[in-house]
Amino acid sequence: MSAGTDLERKTEVIPEWKREEVDALVELLEQYESVGIVNIAGIPSKQLQEMRRDLHGNAELRVSRNTLIARSLENAEGGLDELTDLVTGQIGIIGTDDNPFGLYKELEASKTPAPINPGEVAPNEIVIAEGDTGIDPGPFVGELQQVGANARIEDGSIRVLEDSQVLDAGEEVDAQLANVLSELGIEPKEVGLDLRGVYSEGVFFDPEELAIDIEQYRTDIQSAAAAGRNLSINAVYPTTQTADGLLSKASTEARSLGLFAAIESPDIADDLVSKADAQMRALAAVIDDDEALPEELRGVEVAPAPTESESSDDDDDSVDEQETETEDVDDDDDDDDGAEGLGAMFG
Repeated sequence: MSAGTDLERKTEVIPEWKREEVDALVELLEQYESVGIVNIAGIPSKQLQEMRRDLHGNAELRVSRNTLIARSLENAEGGLDELTDLVTGQIGIIGTDDNPFGLYKELEASKTPAPINPGEVAPNEIVIAEGDTGIDPGPFVGELQQVGANARIEDGSIRVLEDSQVLDAGEEVDAQLANVLSELGIEPKEVGLDLRGVYSEGVFFDPEELAIDIEQYRTDIQSAAAAGRNLSINAVYPTTQTADGLLSKASTEARSLGLFAAIESPDIADDLVSKADAQMRALAAVIDDDEALPEELRGVEVAPAPTESESSDDDDDSVDEQETETEDVDDDDDDDDGAEGLGAMFG
């Protein structure tokens, strides 16, 4: 038997525990609607366990060897092998029935501040804020000045005189700065599960695609819905959502047309009479010859003519006013001449 054959047989032998682990990972992957790869580098074991407990009920985190994770992704159904390129460094698998946006939001919200160690890269610019440090006078004021903070001793304490940026984002933290930040209790980095990518319902999502402003997104959706409704109503395109609005608009426009064209209709009769009365009084106000006017219109003040919108809003009030005026005319015999004058004016 050749050495090559021996080597082939040797590589074909896979320990049982690895088979079981791959099978368990495949089962986890196929159990959830969304599967992602998260970076766990730099997270202490205790804190990682706490994160796993916090996710319980919403998502499941599983850590294993990268080779076994990659193999399980290849063996699982649903195109999850697209995630294998993300299996580098210290990573874990996370599965959830939530959508990718909800998963990303939950992971970001679970991150906590943490101190930064020498040799690490600053994720953001590091600023030592203005104010009293609460530290007694001593060599520490010199350390603050050496890292770039404007500090001095005041009133028996070390004080930072102004906000002092001591490191730019992307720069490496040295031992001296790490010590100063630790002494001040400044935790410039966040520790948590960084999502590298999610595969859900046949679609791969990058973290950048999931980092959206939820409130702004909601506002945009509401604005789009309002614009769509307005377009539907203005274009007279009936839908379930706009049918009531279209009917209301049509009713208002029909009423306005009826008033403008003086179309006789029981629905607008009272408004037509009010409009005619106002126009008559306006005409009477510009006639200088009192003898040409009925007695009741002499010295009359102009009453504003009801607009179409006012008549629509004040239908009940118009009816009440007309009834009152009618009763007054019936009860006053002296107004007979005025009624005859009105009849003459309108034929």
